[in-house]
Amino acid sequence: MRKRKLGSQGLEVSALGLGCMGMSWGYGARNEDEAVATIHAALDAGVTLLDTAEVYGPFTNEKLVGFALQGRREQAVIATKFGFHIEVDGRINGVDSRPEHVREVVEASLVRLGVDHIDLLYQHRVDPNVPIEDTVGAMADLVQQGKVGYLGLSEASPTNIRRAHAVHPISALQSEYSLWERNVEAQVLPTCRELGIGFVPYSPLGRGFLTGARKQASDFATEGDTRQNMPRFQGENFERNLKLVAALEKLSERTGHTPAQIALAWVLSQGEDIVPIPGTKRRRYLAENLAAADIVLQGCDQMFLAEAFPPGIASGTRYGEIGMKMLDN
Repeated sequence: MRKRKLGSQGLEVSALGLGCMGMSWGYGARNEDEAVATIHAALDAGVTLLDTAEVYGPFTNEKLVGFALQGRREQAVIATKFGFHIEVDGRINGVDSRPEHVREVVEASLVRLGVDHIDLLYQHRVDPNVPIEDTVGAMADLVQQGKVGYLGLSEASPTNIRRAHAVHPISALQSEYSLWERNVEAQVLPTCRELGIGFVPYSPLGRGFLTGARKQASDFATEGDTRQNMPRFQGENFERNLKLVAALEKLSERTGHTPAQIALAWVLSQGEDIVPIPGTKRRRYLAENLAAADIVLQGCDQMFLAEAFPPGIASGTRYGEIGMKMLDN
């Protein structure tokens, strides 16, 4: 697996990372044995960047990743995130990036992960009630203490990216980016490149939609699958978005690559400063995803995708009302 740099502070990771959220939360049924085997298979294949967060579960995904890394810590770059107020019963009750909360969360994450430092720490969502300078200042203190290696933000606006970067160098910004979600191209991605910040796209497969594996909205209606509450996976939006998948499938037939591989190859081709983190909880899908790192899309294929997936083409917002309000616009 080739390597790519995130930021200019020395962080280097595999060109494709592994999103671990779905192993514990958000996408229906779980199988911890297969999840651990998938993490091990990723490490064996040269994947170094493993992405988790306190809110995934909550808390259980960090524990799973920590368990899987026992005896293999040196092979992984652990990225985790904070930024939510999580009640004792696990309910998520808004955001919280107060400096004292940042310190508490990191101490707890270190215990759950079973490590003495976190390689890459993200603020998961910008807290409108706390100046980002205060939050990043607390994160920077953790770097000085050796508990955190590098700093990142997630779903932050260009203004807050600049404010944060002025306090302490930001190595990576994590935001949703895929063929059907290209809003970051207008301002966010150019800001990152101006400041020398790496970009980590989450959901590069459109939360599985761009794989073409699901053909009707009811396919996502299993217990614990958060996609059934997302507008793009509902009703007429779903039916309109299926036409986008049809375009991917057409290119798939011509090239011999799967729709998922084409979608990932497209994201990878958008720049050497981009490290997608497709999520999967099964080894067979991991192998399919990793093969995308070796695919070079021809010019005609790039043109076809540009015409089929212009910015704003997807029908429906990517989150429900509450989730959309948490984005830093």
